Amino acid sequence: MAISDEDIQKVREASDLVTIMGERSPVKQRGRDFWLCCPFHNEKTPSCKIDPALQLWHCFGCGEGGDVFAYIMKSQDVTFPEAVRYLAERAHIDIADDAARAGHGMGQGQKARLRAVCAETAAFYHNQLMRGNSPQADAARTYLSGRGLGGDIPNKWQLGFAPGRGELVRHLAAMGFKPEEMIQANVALVGQGDRKLRDRFYNRVMFPIHDEQGECVAFGGRVIGTGEPKYLNSQETPLFHKGRMLYALDKAKATMASTGVAVVSEGYTDVIAMHEAGVTNAVATLGTSLTRQHIRVLSRHARNRIVYLFDGDAAGQRAADRALQFIDATMTPEAGASRIDLFAVTLPDNLDPAEFLTAHGADELKALIDSAQPLLKYGIDRRLAKWDLARAEGRAGALSDALSVLAPIKDSLLAKDYARQIASVTRAREDDVMAQLAALKPPRTFDEDAPGSAQTAAQQPQAPRRRLPQAEVNRRKFERQLLALCAARPDLALAHADTLASTQWHDSLCATVSASMLQTLSDNPGASPAQIVGAATLADARAGNLLSRGVPDASDPAQLVVFLSEELVIGDMEDTIAAYRAQMPAAQNDPETYKLLFESVAALQQQVVNLRQTHAQGVASAS
Repeated sequence: MAISDEDIQKVREASDLVTIMGERSPVKQRGRDFWLCCPFHNEKTPSCKIDPALQLWHCFGCGEGGDVFAYIMKSQDVTFPEAVRYLAERAHIDIADDAARAGHGMGQGQKARLRAVCAETAAFYHNQLMRGNSPQADAARTYLSGRGLGGDIPNKWQLGFAPGRGELVRHLAAMGFKPEEMIQANVALVGQGDRKLRDRFYNRVMFPIHDEQGECVAFGGRVIGTGEPKYLNSQETPLFHKGRMLYALDKAKATMASTGVAVVSEGYTDVIAMHEAGVTNAVATLGTSLTRQHIRVLSRHARNRIVYLFDGDAAGQRAADRALQFIDATMTPEAGASRIDLFAVTLPDNLDPAEFLTAHGADELKALIDSAQPLLKYGIDRRLAKWDLARAEGRAGALSDALSVLAPIKDSLLAKDYARQIASVTRAREDDVMAQLAALKPPRTFDEDAPGSAQTAAQQPQAPRRRLPQAEVNRRKFERQLLALCAARPDLALAHADTLASTQWHDSLCATVSASMLQTLSDNPGASPAQIVGAATLADARAGNLLSRGVPDASDPAQLVVFLSEELVIGDMEDTIAAYRAQMPAAQNDPETYKLLFESVAALQQQVVNLRQTHAQGVASAS
C-alpha cells in the first residue's frame, strides 16, 4: 500500500518526537537534548536521548534508535505504512494510499467526518442528560446518582442520555451530516420494515468511548430499567475496533506511564468509580474479553505490570479462566526487554470494583491491587483449588490440571520452578512432575490481531556475524559520526560536500545517506536538519537509527568535521595503496604496468605521510 513521499514528510513534520515518546516515559531536558528511560528495556537511569532538531532518538543502553516512525513501529509492533497511518490519524492529516484509492479503506478525510458525527452525537446525548425534562431523562439521572455518578461526574466524563425516537437523526441531519455518515459511525441504522433511518441507541445512559488521543469514536449504552441487551456498544467502524481500544485509556495513560502499572476491569461505571477514588490508571474492555492486542497497547504505557481485576461473580470467574490464554513466552525472564508482566486479582464477596469501593473504600482497593499475583501463580492456584488435595485422586487431578497452565512455557526456567511448587503441593515426586511437564504439548495459539504471521526478525535464525578488524570498526564509526554531524549542521555538510561526494564509503548505508544528503542540499541549500533526516529515511528506513547513533559531543563541531573528513581521506588513500599492491604480483611480467603501480604506491604513501603529519598537528593544536 504505497503512501507518497510527500504525505510521509507531512506526517513526519506534524509528529513531534519529544511529545510522542513523552507519553510513555517522563522526559527531562538537558541542554539541547531530551532524555528518558528507554521504553524498550528496563533501566532506572535515563539512557535514551531525543534530539529535537534532528527528530531522532537513540538509547545508549540497548542500541535502539531511529526516527518517529521507527519508534511507533517498535513500540506498537506495526509495519512502516501502519506507523505512517497511525501518526497521520493522530495528527488529522489526510493521506491517500493505494488501499483508499482502490476502495479497500477509508481516507482520513472521511474518517474526520465520522469523528465529527461522534463528537456531535456525544454533545447531543450530554445535553439530553443535563437538560432533558422527560421522565426518561429523569430516570437516567436517577440511575447515575444511585451508582454514585452524580455531581460533576457527568460533565467530567461527558455522560449522556439517548432518547431515541429519531431525535438524534434529526439533530445530525440539521447539522449537515448525511445518512451514510451516521450509519458508518454506527449512531443510526435503517429500519428493517419501513427502511427509515433510526437512532441506534434508545432510552439508554450513554458512555462516550474515546480513542487514545481523547477523541470520541464510539458509544456504550446502559438500558434504563429493564430491557435487553443490558449493555449495548457500538459495532466495529472505521474508527472503532473493540479488540484494540480500551475505555478511559486517554485519561489513564499518563498515570500508567508514571507508575508503570495498568489496571483492567470490565465495566464503564467501575472505571469511572475507580478514577474518582484516585485509581486513575484503570481502563475497561469494551464488550469483549481482553485480547493480545489490548495487552500490547497497555504494555506501551505500563512498563512494570498489567493487573487484571476480576469481579467476584460467576461472570468474573469465567473471565479469569479465559485470561489464562495469555500465558506465553513473553511472561518469562528469557523474554528480556519484551517481557510483559500480567497480574490478576479477584474481588471478594461477589463484588465489582464500584461496589467494593462503596463497601471498603479506595485504600483497601489499592491494597488489593498491590497484592495481585502473577497470572501464572493465579492460574495455578485456581486449578489447585478445584480439587480435594486430601485424597490421592484429587492430588493426581490437581497435578495434571495445574501443570497444564505451564504448557505454553514448558521449556522455560520459570515453568520448572512452578512445577517444583506444584509437586510439593500435590506430594508428587519431582522427577515425575518434570517428566510430565516435558511431555506436555504447547497449545496452538492464533492471534488475529497480530500484524502478519511471518517470523519476526528476532525469531528468525541469524547467520553468524563476521568480526570486523578494529581498524574497520573505527573507519565505520568515523563514517557514521561525519554523517551525523553533517545532518545536525547542514552548513558543515555544504562546506564539506566534496568529501561527502568523493568518500569511498565502507558502509553501504552510509553511502545511501550521503547521496540523499547531497541531493537534499542540492535541491534546497537551506534544508533543516529534520528535512535532511526525513529524506534520508525515505531513501532507507535504517537511516534514522544510523544518524541517531552517530552524533558525538563536540565543543567545536566544525573542527571535528575537518578531523573526520581527513581520517576518511587518509583511509581511502590507504585502501587505494592496498589495491595497487595487490595488483603488483600479477604485473611482474609487464614492466611498464609494474613500474606505474610501484610509482603510484610510492607517491600515495608520501601523500599519506604528509597528510598524517598535518592531520596530527591539527589534532594537537585543537587539544
